[in-house]
Amino acid sequence: MRTDRLNLNDIVEAAEAIERFLADAPEESFLLNEMQQSAILQKLIVIGEAAARVSQTTRSAHSQIPWQDIVAFRNIAVHAYFSVDWSIVWNTVTVDVPMLRGQIKQILESPDESE
Repeated sequence: MRTDRLNLNDIVEAAEAIERFLADAPEESFLLNEMQQSAILQKLIVIGEAAARVSQTTRSAHSQIPWQDIVAFRNIAVHAYFSVDWSIVWNTVTVDVPMLRGQIKQILESPDESE
């Protein structure tokens, strides 16, 4: 079984990939770029899947992170992909994902974080 640390690392790595995939593209460009949208959506799915696998103990210890919202977004992306609102995805990847990456990095850097 994967440890919380590995799942949290997956979140950070996917968030960093999203940042690279965006490459300072403006929203208008993102909204027209199907390949970029697909790549970013796949990384959001990874983030949601990894978040779902983080233990309840870790989730409770870091309740400032909206774990359920992250998992719910993943479920929509996987099961209702035909109704994805790309403007919401844009906001998610430009605002929420960078903030999440910082929060997860803090957890990983804390000396009391269990393996």
